[in-house]
Amino acid sequence: MALGLTACSSGTSMDGKTHLTFQIWDVAQRDGMQQVCDAYTAKNPDVVIEVQVTSWSEYWTKLEASAISNQMPDIFWMHTNEILKYADYGKLADLTDLYDDESKTYYTDHFSETSLGNIQGSDGRYYGVPKDKDTVGLVYNKEMFDAAGVDYPNEEWTWDDLTEASQKIYDATGKYGYMAYGDDQLGYWNFVYQKGGCILTEDKERGGFDQQPTIDAMKFYIGLQSYDWCPDQNYFAETSPGTAFFSEQGAMFFEGNWNVLNEMKNYPEMAGKWDVAVLPKCPDPASGDGRATISNGLCYATSAAGKNLEIVKDVLKFMGSEEGQRIQGESGAAIPAYEGLEETWVKVFDQFDYVLDVGKFVDMFDYAVQSVNNAHRPVWKTQVTDALLKIYAGTYTVDEGLSVIQEAINTAGDDD
Repeated sequence: MALGLTACSSGTSMDGKTHLTFQIWDVAQRDGMQQVCDAYTAKNPDVVIEVQVTSWSEYWTKLEASAISNQMPDIFWMHTNEILKYADYGKLADLTDLYDDESKTYYTDHFSETSLGNIQGSDGRYYGVPKDKDTVGLVYNKEMFDAAGVDYPNEEWTWDDLTEASQKIYDATGKYGYMAYGDDQLGYWNFVYQKGGCILTEDKERGGFDQQPTIDAMKFYIGLQSYDWCPDQNYFAETSPGTAFFSEQGAMFFEGNWNVLNEMKNYPEMAGKWDVAVLPKCPDPASGDGRATISNGLCYATSAAGKNLEIVKDVLKFMGSEEGQRIQGESGAAIPAYEGLEETWVKVFDQFDYVLDVGKFVDMFDYAVQSVNNAHRPVWKTQVTDALLKIYAGTYTVDEGLSVIQEAINTAGDDD
């Protein structure tokens, strides 16, 4: 841990320049982040920014320890899972007025309501600069569809089409159909909101697992495991849906756009065999039109106690600018949060000899639902996952398990 914290140190060096550290958790985005930093330092040669990468789990262990000791990195990524904890405890710099000298409405002019929701603390203030945004799409194996004589997924597909296609593919090929694993953002959350239910109530104070649309959606999703064409959760404990898909053991799974570029590069043998579609819609929603995809987004943040706060704020300002966001998009790191720059990411895929319809990820922003979060999610997330696995294992009935989940969410803040 001491070594990790030492790596976070920064300040003015013997060369007279200000050396800043920038920590991230995704090695696939290192080059893109370095390009953004290099663009800033080209204009500000008295600043040096070092991008440091660590694993997801190690990242949060180090960040918490550095926050306690007031030795946080100068710049770091912040995730919606964690931002409320750090913001509410005063560890993140308030960036609400970062762009005041340019426009009082810079944030609302250039970022969506979802992106702005992802950077807010419980007090509604902004504690980060939006970095990117994402959606969840349906990835499918074209060869397996062809073998089963099934038309490829399209915008009119419903849950019924998903199950019918899965059965036909299984019957024709012996391969899995849609692989429904017990994940939230890449799984059942999408179905709940398509049905018209919710994971949290609008005020984010209570769970929505006592609402009939949520119950119906959960019963549908969990019930998919009963089909021969869907692996059970024991299978997924050993093999992720992505691994199964790219080893051609299954025909469909839900995937986030943030993984697709790497999958294109890492599985060249799959060239021309797969594509992306919008998520199938609920055929009988309790409200709405049956469409939804969970959308999340990271932000750039800094410590409220940073030694180089004014310089860092200037860097963050650049990272949230059209230029900084465009560089990120063109690097392929992620879809920029900045409205109107989505195509910069889409065009990165022109480098490949075959066409993958990644524009479908962008199309779904029209009905995206903000990733679910409240200040107590770190408490109830594990409890919800445990209860869900007990439902899958048959330890709980669906109704019993959903009741446990509802209670876990509702009481997560009782010890505050």
